[in-house]
Amino acid sequence: MSEDLRDPRVVHERLAEVQIVDVREKPEWEAGRIEGSVHIPLSELMTGRLESLDPARPVVAVCRSGNRSEVASLMLRARGFDAYNMDGGSEAWVDAGFPFTAPDGSPGRVA
Repeated sequence: MSEDLRDPRVVHERLAEVQIVDVREKPEWEAGRIEGSVHIPLSELMTGRLESLDPARPVVAVCRSGNRSEVASLMLRARGFDAYNMDGGSEAWVDAGFPFTAPDGSPGRVA
């Protein structure tokens, strides 16, 4: 894997190979998310909540715009993960036309 995992298009192509961790807060997560992503708010990730992540697989951190997920990716790399920040966050994902769903499976929105 390489820095191209910062690009939402590449992440979409490689969904089966990566773990996406969404670091937004619960109301943002409930409004919409990348299907298959794991929800760990940044505050919880920073306190060491990593049990749902596989250290053997690359991690792509995502938030709304890419700022919080940049912090998350740096922290994950410091803890030994092969971690990347997805440029533009969920806004870029949605802008690229990729699926973004609410918990009930209906179309989600970026909050």
